[in-house]
Amino acid sequence: MRIGEVAAATGTTTKTVRFYEERGLLPTAGRASNGYREYGKNTLIRLNFIRRSRLSGLTLAQIGDILRVRDAGSAPCAHVNDALQNQLHDLDQKILELQALRATVAGYRDAVASADPAGCDPDQICSYL
Repeated sequence: MRIGEVAAATGTTTKTVRFYEERGLLPTAGRASNGYREYGKNTLIRLNFIRRSRLSGLTLAQIGDILRVRDAGSAPCAHVNDALQNQLHDLDQKILELQALRATVAGYRDAVASADPAGCDPDQICSYL
C-alpha cells in the first residue's frame, strides 16, 4: 500500500505518516522498485492506535512507550492504564483550574455589567479588571 492510500485509509495526511515514521512510531517502510514507500496492514493498525491514543490526549512519547512494550512482545495494558490514569488526573486538575477561572471572569463580568461608566476611574484604565 502506498503512503497516500495509507493516509486516506486512516484519516491522516502523508506528512503525518512520514512524521510518525521519523519519530519511530511506525517502522521504516520498505521501498518498491520505483522508490515509493510500501506499507503493510500493520501500519494501518498502528496509525489507528496512534489516532485513538492522541484523541485520548496521550503524548507521542507516551504512545511510543506503549508501542515499544508491544513491539517487545508484551501486552502494554499496565502502561496504558498508567498513561490514562495520569491523563485523567491532569484533566481533573485542568477542570478545577478552568472552573476557578470561570468564577473569576463571571465575577468581573457581573461587576462591569452593573457598573456606571461615568463612575469609572480614568487612572485605572478599567476599574473592574
